[in-house]
Amino acid sequence: MPEIAEILIYRLDELSAPARERARQWGRAQLLGPDWHESVFDDFEAICMLLGVTLATTPIPLMGSGSRPRPRIYFSGFCSQGDGACFEGVYGYRRGSAVLIRQHAPTDAMLHRIADTLQAVQRWQFYGLGADVRHHGRYFHELTMAISVERASGDAAPVADADIVVEALRDLARWLYRRLEREHDDQTSDAIVDEAIAANGWTFTEEGRRFG
Repeated sequence: MPEIAEILIYRLDELSAPARERARQWGRAQLLGPDWHESVFDDFEAICMLLGVTLATTPIPLMGSGSRPRPRIYFSGFCSQGDGACFEGVYGYRRGSAVLIRQHAPTDAMLHRIADTLQAVQRWQFYGLGADVRHHGRYFHELTMAISVERASGDAAPVADADIVVEALRDLARWLYRRLEREHDDQTSDAIVDEAIAANGWTFTEEGRRFG
């Protein structure tokens, strides 16, 4: 027959350190939704446009009818070997990109360097370089992007400064990964999680398992 059992429940600040961390892990899972990275992706799309990168897209069906384009941006993270970010698309010269990037992100030295590098190599090559960027393999990081650089004129001769363009686009993927990592850390910091647990009145067992 049914029995009544008593159990002690605790607020987060009443738990031991190991139990508190277990409770936080549960809290992080509640806070971090599947779309936590969308604001970073939106900003990355804007940055790509300013640099002259047109991201490839995949149509995503909408409920009812129609579809929306989803940029081909991929990542994995954040604590395993091989983690990183990459993208697919095409690159071409964008006039004034170095100025536009500084207006968009005045203090981001890495983006400034990428824009300056691309602008300089385009100037050396008379503003006629383009690149195709495609992902390959099972992992997602800057080295899984196959990048082919060619002249917009269709001249098949090797491009002397192709490696500079390739590295700048890989740096852009590195920038994206760092930005995603920072956003993830911000949204799952102890302070944010603790505040959410307290605000929702969540309680836990002595071992740090969610009660109720």
